[in-house]
Amino acid sequence: MKKLMIMALVVFGFGLHANAQEEKNAIGLRLGDSDGFGTEVSYQRYLDSKHRLEFDLGWRSNKNFNAYRLTGLYQWVWNIDGGFNWYVGAGGGVAQVDFDKKDNFPGNDDTETYVYAAGDIGIEYDFDFPLLLSLDFRPEFGFGDVNDDVDFDIALGVRYQF
Repeated sequence: MKKLMIMALVVFGFGLHANAQEEKNAIGLRLGDSDGFGTEVSYQRYLDSKHRLEFDLGWRSNKNFNAYRLTGLYQWVWNIDGGFNWYVGAGGGVAQVDFDKKDNFPGNDDTETYVYAAGDIGIEYDFDFPLLLSLDFRPEFGFGDVNDDVDFDIALGVRYQF
C-alpha cells in the first residue's frame, strides 16, 4: 500500500514539474456521487494547450465504513467555440474501503484495497475570469471483491484556475 501511495505522489510530482507551453493549473471540487464517495478534491495540470493531467482525491467516513480513492487521468482537450471545450481521458486509480462491521463485507476480512481503470468524457466552459465549470461522465471498471463491476459516475466540476 505504501508503494502505491509513493508511486501516486511521484506521478503527481512529475505532473507539477512538467515542461509545458502553457503554465495552467486548476484546483477545485468534482461534485458527483458514485459508490458513496460523493465530492472529490480535483487538480488539473495542463501539459500543453491540448493535453492535461487530472488527479482526484475522494474520501468518505461514516458509521458503517471509511474509504478513500485516488484517481489519475490523462486527458485530450479540444476547443468547440470560444471558452467551450470538450475532452476525453483515460487512467485509473486505487481505493481502500474499511467496513466497521464484518457482515457488510463479502469476504472474511473487513478491509480491501483495490484498483480500477477509468475513462472520462466531458464538456467544460473556461470563463474569462479564473473559473472552469465542467460536466463529465466517468465509467470505472473495478478489480476487487468490493468493486468488481462497472460503475458510472456523472459529476459537475467547479475549479479555480491559476
